[in-house]
Amino acid sequence: MEHTYWRRQLPGKPLFPDIEWSKPERRDQAGKLLIVGGNKLGFSAVAEGYQTALGTGVGQVKVLLPDCLKKSVPSTLLDVMFAACTPSGGLSKEALPELNAASEWADGVLLVGDAGRNAETALAYEDFIRNYSGSITVTRDAIDLVKNDPALLVERPDTLLVASFAQVQKLFSGVYYPKVLTFGMQLMQLVETLHKFTITYPCVVMTLHQDTIIIAHGGEVVTQPWLEPMAIWRGTVATNAAAYWLWNKPNPLQAITSSIVAK
Repeated sequence: MEHTYWRRQLPGKPLFPDIEWSKPERRDQAGKLLIVGGNKLGFSAVAEGYQTALGTGVGQVKVLLPDCLKKSVPSTLLDVMFAACTPSGGLSKEALPELNAASEWADGVLLVGDAGRNAETALAYEDFIRNYSGSITVTRDAIDLVKNDPALLVERPDTLLVASFAQVQKLFSGVYYPKVLTFGMQLMQLVETLHKFTITYPCVVMTLHQDTIIIAHGGEVVTQPWLEPMAIWRGTVATNAAAYWLWNKPNPLQAITSSIVAK
């Protein structure tokens, strides 16, 4: 049985070629992205996300890090802001004014992870997500940080979740969604489930299952074969998706689908 809501994209063969053709050529028209993450033990995803976003073509990229990293930041990170950190080295609730001000500058925000596991950092992220009205991409351990309030992620419009399959499982159970995901389920079953889930919830879900990337939004689902899981876990897939979404705000599914076609 053919599902009209399920479309398949092959590497190098875009489903939505107009998205690539409409990519801005001028930096001043290519959007502003704020990347947030890092803790005193590391910020590699932030640094890689910064270079990836510029390489993808984002007009301006700024980074917000905990201030305990001031002495660790390499010269390749040019637009860095710092905000208060907890004793364990993640962003504290006192960082919210800087985070809110930076997000007002941006056209989109990427919470890229390496955030640490501190409860105060979790509260800061929750407050920010709850009060920020723009487009936001959340990935890696930034998703885990908001596990106490998963509805905050799935019920929020203009939200892209680039999540592992295990994280999607936890989101489903966290909002008491009446379908259990299993690692052994067939791809078609997962596609059907995400189809129904994204009819109920306004977020965009992007995950990996059986060497396939799945992107779901508004009941529409796109899949593409994918053999580079580390690109997802490092945060580069989320960064590319956030970049393409900057340029195509009304069409998140098409934009995010186009961000992976050449990979």
